[in-house]
Amino acid sequence: MTLLNTIEINPSKEALRTIIWLHGLGADGNDFVPIVSQLGIQDPMQIRFIFPHAPIQPVTINGGMKMRAWFDIYAANINAKIDTAGINRSKVALEALIEKELERGIDSKNIILAGFSQGAVIALTVGLQYEKTLGGILALSGFLPNASEVLDHVTNANKKCPIFLAHGMADPIVPYPLGLETCEVLMQAGLQVAWHSYYMPHSVCDEEVRDIGEWVKRTY
Repeated sequence: MTLLNTIEINPSKEALRTIIWLHGLGADGNDFVPIVSQLGIQDPMQIRFIFPHAPIQPVTINGGMKMRAWFDIYAANINAKIDTAGINRSKVALEALIEKELERGIDSKNIILAGFSQGAVIALTVGLQYEKTLGGILALSGFLPNASEVLDHVTNANKKCPIFLAHGMADPIVPYPLGLETCEVLMQAGLQVAWHSYYMPHSVCDEEVRDIGEWVKRTY
């Protein structure tokens, strides 16, 4: 398959670790590039950051307007009807990026999957079902559609994968209760979840960025 186009930020020395970070609906890979310098992570950690661009496709909830999206959204109640086929296509695309990093010599245990909103959906879906042990999953302001099916297929390799789950308490796009429900479902399944909530809308705040940086340093 054709690999997704990406923005790549490399350390000054050879990369030993990789974070693949997926943006939200209507954004692109540039959206989270500024966060690299805000995480408080020193270059000696030798992390390569990869920010993929989602494919451009019509999005039903936005009147069929074409934009970058990891999957279609049919209605405002985003937990009602799920574009499973679209999620599966993005799953395959992200797995291809992971495989490329493995080919470049990065150990799977040194790969973190990160995502915001739609990107969080894909990071969770792929990370929990990936056949090789990953370093961690970072899911911001997202949720887990088809949770029971995904959790039925959690691999032994990633049952103990560290998960950073965060949500804004004033989120009008992906409601806070949906994020909290996702946390509870994952914890009930015995997964290793660190839950963080912030008084913010559907966005990222400074406190959250600091917490992410600390989590990445502990995880690696």
